[in-house]
Amino acid sequence: MSRHGLGRGVLRPDAAAGFLEVRRHPPAPELAALVDFYWNPRWDLRGRDPYEQKVLTHPNVHLVFEPQGPLVHGVSREVFVRRLAGAGQVFGVKFRPGAFRPFMSGPVAGLTDRAVPAAGILGPGAEPVGRQILALDDLAQMAALADRFLLGLLPALPRDPQVAEVAALVEAITARPQLFRVDELARELGIPVRRLQRLFAEYVGASPKWVLRRARLHEAAARADAGTGIDWAALAADLGYADQAHLTRDFTAAVGAPPGRYAAR
Repeated sequence: MSRHGLGRGVLRPDAAAGFLEVRRHPPAPELAALVDFYWNPRWDLRGRDPYEQKVLTHPNVHLVFEPQGPLVHGVSREVFVRRLAGAGQVFGVKFRPGAFRPFMSGPVAGLTDRAVPAAGILGPGAEPVGRQILALDDLAQMAALADRFLLGLLPALPRDPQVAEVAALVEAITARPQLFRVDELARELGIPVRRLQRLFAEYVGASPKWVLRRARLHEAAARADAGTGIDWAALAADLGYADQAHLTRDFTAAVGAPPGRYAAR
């Protein structure tokens, strides 16, 4: 997590640090192969203007318990924006990349850039457990309810060894943001490009190219948010870009501002 507890990918964490806290809790050991962690954003903007928090999302599906009802969020390929007002909280389940596929009847790509009611995928039990979780303040108790709900779903899930394979593939990509080309990645992993693309459409909901690009942008945004002097040309080279202009173009398209201007704010 960042020094603000907001996590990698959260843009401008300094701006939100005074009113937004994000707590994390691990899942039960039996769920560790499927769930990365639980996350619990809590904010208090009473007496202040509403705030739009922007996030450079990761290649993960999330189950989010909200007061309006639980939603399953697929991978959002654009910047995710959440408008915060008043005081409140949500509770989220961050599934490991590829790990939501066993819960679905079709490819995870069907969720890309969408948020759908959780009851349609995970059953009607999602709604009452969401209300119970959001009525609590103790994070361990909230996590225990989420554990119980998800563990109850496990017996009906099909066994799928490709879930672990896909999670390992995404981890290999995010650990090496300087990789630039999908064919280069495929050679390193010993996997044909087409199979890699099919696996990502089926299990991740985003292409290998998008995951590669997002890993680089996470690193660039983290450097910019650190508030230290940055040699953007050197960083572009470190991340595998042909030149600084290519980094600037990707960063601007994703974040909405060139990296130098973003860092200067």
